[in-house]
Amino acid sequence: MNYKPKDKKEKDLIKVLSKIGAEKDIANFLRDLLTPQEIVEFATRFEIAGLLEKTDLSYREIAKKVGVSTTTVSRVALWLNDGCNGYKKALKTL
Repeated sequence: MNYKPKDKKEKDLIKVLSKIGAEKDIANFLRDLLTPQEIVEFATRFEIAGLLEKTDLSYREIAKKVGVSTTTVSRVALWLNDGCNGYKKALKTL
């Protein structure tokens, strides 16, 4: 399954993210685009995905380690396992 952008603005966001390049430029763009809390939330979801892929920790253990609810861990697990493979592909880049 692949995500299909709903409209031009989503396509434009995806296009710009694919072309920014340098880490510092991506960091600056994300900081301008998102609130500091949104950046933390996205980073936490990515951390959870990594823990789900690379450890044998239970959802409860991951939730405690990261400081989120088990519902958040379950949602990340759903998209990690039944999504568009975005998390898995991104995790391979680390």
